[in-house]
Amino acid sequence: MNLRRAAVLALACAMAGIVSTASPAAAAGIDEKLAVMSTWSQPTAASYNAWNAARQHQSDWASYAFDWSTDYCSSSPDQPLGFDFRLSCQRHDFGYRNYKSVGQFPANKSRIDDAFYRDLKAKCATYNAFVRPACTSLAWTYYQAVAAFGNLVVRDADLQRAADLKERGELAAAKAQANA
Repeated sequence: MNLRRAAVLALACAMAGIVSTASPAAAAGIDEKLAVMSTWSQPTAASYNAWNAARQHQSDWASYAFDWSTDYCSSSPDQPLGFDFRLSCQRHDFGYRNYKSVGQFPANKSRIDDAFYRDLKAKCATYNAFVRPACTSLAWTYYQAVAAFGNLVVRDADLQRAADLKERGELAAAKAQANA
């Protein structure tokens, strides 16, 4: 088994252990809350999926008193050029707000930002290859904004650069389809 597969398996086992031992019916202690938050803020698909499943069943986690509120991508577009970044931004907000509420934000900020970038790239991977470069360009811009400033403020020039990339991709797709 290669090292990457072993790491994914270890994370999955750890997540299963946390979910099975952390009883949502009883009030969660800070150590339990931190363990779940750590599980849900890793830069992996498994972590994202676990967080998203919990997000869809928030009442099951009421004893943890998580802050599920979000403003999505703050003052930057939630769906720049039609690329839907809302869930990525929502998980990022979850990490920031909950780690801040327990006084553990500085030690976890870079991991939360890394998870955000992974989520954005995973979303971009769902778009066709012709427009994907525009999406990944925006993903990098959004990541750089949170990594440097802690919030999302994307400049109009960044959006225009990505719009130009998307337009070129759409033209290339149309040309490829016409030649097929």
